[in-house]
Amino acid sequence: MRLLELSKVCFSYGRKTVLSDISLQLKRGSVMFLFGPNGCGKSTLLGCVTGFNRPESGSVLISGKPLREYNSRQLAALVSYIPQSHTKTFPYKVSEVVLMGRTFSYGMFSSPGQKDRSLAAEALEKAGLIGFENRPYTELSGGELRLVLIARALCQNSPLMLLDEPTSHLDFKHEINVMNTLAKLVKETGLTLLLASHSLNHPFFFESEGINTSVALMDKGRILQTGRPESVCTRENIYGVYGIEARLKVHHEDGKNRYYVISWKQE
Repeated sequence: MRLLELSKVCFSYGRKTVLSDISLQLKRGSVMFLFGPNGCGKSTLLGCVTGFNRPESGSVLISGKPLREYNSRQLAALVSYIPQSHTKTFPYKVSEVVLMGRTFSYGMFSSPGQKDRSLAAEALEKAGLIGFENRPYTELSGGELRLVLIARALCQNSPLMLLDEPTSHLDFKHEINVMNTLAKLVKETGLTLLLASHSLNHPFFFESEGINTSVALMDKGRILQTGRPESVCTRENIYGVYGIEARLKVHHEDGKNRYYVISWKQE
């Protein structure tokens, strides 16, 4: 079943067209990466799915129902979102920030129940944040804050998760931890992911884990091509969009062909 379907979506900021005729489909339990240079419309497209941006034409369907027919609480039960950047405000404890992912389920002026607290505890563990529960989140590093935002989205327990550059500011260890956690969630719970990213190797990681993974290559507000990572992340496409000479390499390990992209020269 298609969890998310966009058809001919167009969006503009005033007279500036940002998205033109965007169409894509995402099935439950699958992963799609949005690739493209800065300013190509990846974050704006995610905003159209969350309802932050209202398309001027086209349609956005979630579980076969138009996005505009959901109220905010219903939408929060279906879609979680990790933004590209976050401004720290009050010195909430990490555990409190993560629990905010459940606010939609109990309301602003009610108290979280046992289920909400259990989901928050699970999310902290999955994000590798055990021991951080009582730390003020305003004192965290950029990488630690990213993990807290991921835990908050996990706590929301929605079937579709949108992530805008989820591994930015993370060191290599935590980057791999996040990727492993997300892959495990997709395989074990059927979580569906739509990610805007600059890491061309991430989709190959998910694909090597046996996950249905696709890539949508964007430029200047349009989707140029969608398909499996090895068919989209080609030398020609990478050069055409980024002006970078790159090659797709194959490494045979454990009976599997594992792909990765290397680059070496800029135009």
